[in-house]
Amino acid sequence: MEEKFIAAWAANREKAAALGLRLRPVAPEEAMKTARRQLSGARVSDGFAALAERGRLELSLEALAVDGRFTALFSDEEANNALNRLLDAGYRFR
Repeated sequence: MEEKFIAAWAANREKAAALGLRLRPVAPEEAMKTARRQLSGARVSDGFAALAERGRLELSLEALAVDGRFTALFSDEEANNALNRLLDAGYRFR
């Protein structure tokens, strides 16, 4: 499941790049550690803010963290942080 998450996160960063957004690259071997660190922090990333400005939060780490395919990879605290950030930014779940 981690491999699928890492691939999905990389694909979302590529989609963001196609929109002109440069999100910080993450090495595959550091992806889970990086994701958990970002989701545990109190501050939203610059990438999240840029995606929110463009109305493309579906490409965010937070959207992946609450995606049913990947929720088992994250703690309740990490998932709740992700959900709260999305809701605070006005994300509409489909």
